[in-house]
Amino acid sequence: MSIRIATILLVLPLLSGLQGDAKNKKKQKQLLPDDILRAETVLVVIQPEAGEPLSAPTANRTAQEDVEKALMKWGRFRLVMESQTADLVIAVQKGHASGPTIKNSPADNRPTIYESTGGEVRVGAQQGRPPDITNPGLGGPEGKTPRISNEVGPSEDMFAVYRGGVSYPLDSAPVWRYVAKDALSSPRMDAVEQFRKAISESEEQRRQRQKP
Repeated sequence: MSIRIATILLVLPLLSGLQGDAKNKKKQKQLLPDDILRAETVLVVIQPEAGEPLSAPTANRTAQEDVEKALMKWGRFRLVMESQTADLVIAVQKGHASGPTIKNSPADNRPTIYESTGGEVRVGAQQGRPPDITNPGLGGPEGKTPRISNEVGPSEDMFAVYRGGVSYPLDSAPVWRYVAKDALSSPRMDAVEQFRKAISESEEQRRQRQKP
């Protein structure tokens, strides 16, 4: 047997092993936890530290409402107004270019809600001050007042999913997150579509795992 043929015969099993490892890694892809797949209610909020350019002070609120409308069209979850009654809390933040921003914009507050998706209308009202979604002791009352900032924020949109039904849900690590340019731009709403795919893939993997 020539040296060249022997080398090829040695390399082929190694390549086969690598392909097998790749397939195994694909099968071991992390599933969304079962409690996330069982979730029925969701609260959509703006990331507490999110800032908006002075030229677009309603960017985060618009993103929040667009996500809510996309979820209404999806129909999987029921929207609620408090984190304690939500199975999931979705926090959104619009990306923006560098420059002066406004933090805690008054435009982000909405005592009443009226949203229509064509086939469904959502009307709501906030009774009193909403519960904190992060520990208020970490920032103090002054951390919630509107202010101009020159801090450099993220340039990409962010969509993060947290477990609800707990105090200060955003103080925990998100169970799923998607960050990309224009991920919260309507009408595409790529972040919601990617979350749909993550849930669909996780449910399929769970069915495959449960097969005898």
